[in-house]
Amino acid sequence: MTVSWNRGTHADVLRAIGEYDRLGSEAFFAAHGFAPTTTYDLIWDDKSYPPKAILGTAYELATGQQLASGEFEGGKSGAVKVLGQLGFSVRPRSAG
Repeated sequence: MTVSWNRGTHADVLRAIGEYDRLGSEAFFAAHGFAPTTTYDLIWDDKSYPPKAILGTAYELATGQQLASGEFEGGKSGAVKVLGQLGFSVRPRSAG
């Protein structure tokens, strides 16, 4: 499956971030089928978020189609790149 990222917007990512904040990480991951991040953090409003989970959920909110984690890349050429194109800052995860 090829994911058409142009269907999601900056606003959809903000909606996903809001849902993450409302539900908390465990309920958010359970609801959307993702796991905690290990490599990168999406930074918004001085908080860290799991970029792949946020982008996948933003896509779901925009299209109504839930993506499985294995359907798209989360690293530099995947979620990190798409989130950057949408105006978000993603940085390598700090150790510790």
